[in-house]
Amino acid sequence: MGSGYWSTDVYSARASYRAATGASAFAYNDGGATRVHSALDPKGVALRESRDSDDHPESLAISVLFDVTGSMGGIPRALQTKLPELLGLLLRKGYVPDPHIMFGAIGDATCDRAPLQIGQFEADNRMDDDLGRILLEGGGGGQMTESYELAMYFMARHTSIDCFEKRGKRGYLFMIGDELAYSRVKRREVARVIGDELGEDIPIAEMVRELQRMYEVYFIVPKGSYYARSRKLTEFWQGLLGQHVLFLDDPDAVCETIALTIGLAEDAIDLDEGLADLRAAGSDAGAAVSRALATLDAARAPVVVAAAPAGLDSAPSTTTRL
Repeated sequence: MGSGYWSTDVYSARASYRAATGASAFAYNDGGATRVHSALDPKGVALRESRDSDDHPESLAISVLFDVTGSMGGIPRALQTKLPELLGLLLRKGYVPDPHIMFGAIGDATCDRAPLQIGQFEADNRMDDDLGRILLEGGGGGQMTESYELAMYFMARHTSIDCFEKRGKRGYLFMIGDELAYSRVKRREVARVIGDELGEDIPIAEMVRELQRMYEVYFIVPKGSYYARSRKLTEFWQGLLGQHVLFLDDPDAVCETIALTIGLAEDAIDLDEGLADLRAAGSDAGAAVSRALATLDAARAPVVVAAAPAGLDSAPSTTTRL
C-alpha cells in the first residue's frame, strides 16, 4: 500500500546477514520453489493499490516487471543489489518525493507454471521482500513471444493509484524483456491466471491504449538477451510505445536507467545532470544509461520558434520544451 520509509541501514544489515550465513536474497526461488509465491499470485486479486498517506502525501506509483524466462532471469538479481542506488537517486536527489515501487515478473502463459507474479506497491523495505519472492522460472515457450500483454491487463484493470485518481498524474510502468507480446489478451488465460471472465479476447494495441491512460509505459531491452537486437522486436515495441523503448547496453544498469528515465520525465533533471548524479553516487553506468536515454533526452530539447518577418502580425519568438 505504500506506508513507511525505505532504510538503507536495514537493507545493508540484511545483506550482511545473508553474506555471513550464506543465505540468498532470492531464498524462495533458490530454495527449490516451483510455483508462484502466495504474496505475488495475481489469481483473485481485486486491486494492488498505491495510496497517499501521512508518510507519503504525494505518492507516485512505479512498477517494474521483469521477463524471467530464458536468459533474462539474472536481471532481478542485479537490480536487488542496486536497490539503494535506485531509491537514493529518486529520493535524495529529489526526482520523486514519495515513490511507491512494485516489483513483479512475467513468463509465458502458454507453458509456464508462473506466467505472472505481481507484488505490492511499497515505500519501505518490504519492496525488497517482494523482489526476493520472485520465482525465476527460466521457462518460456521458445517462440519469441511472452505474456507481456497479460501483465498489461492486470496493471490496467487490477491496480488503483492515487497519483492518477486524485491528481490526474500517470504512474510509471517499466517492463524489462527481449521478446514480443502475444497479439491478444486471451480470455482463457485471463480466467486461469487472474480469475476474470471476459467476453472476448482484447487486441494488444487496444490493451496498450487502455494501460497508457494510467501509466507512462516503457519497455527496456537489455543487451545480451537472445533477441535484443532483432529488427522484428524493435519494430513491434516501437509500433506500440514509440520512443519509450529503451535499448540498454549494460544489463546491470537497469536501476540507474529507471531512475534517470523518471527524473527526465518528471523534469527534475536533464540527462547531463542525471549522469552527474550517477558519477557522484559512484556508479560507472553512465555511458550505457546515456546511450539508452539519448532519444528521450533529445525530445526534451528546447525548440526555438523563429520570430515572424517584419510587418507580419505575429507573437514574438518563444522557446518551449517538448
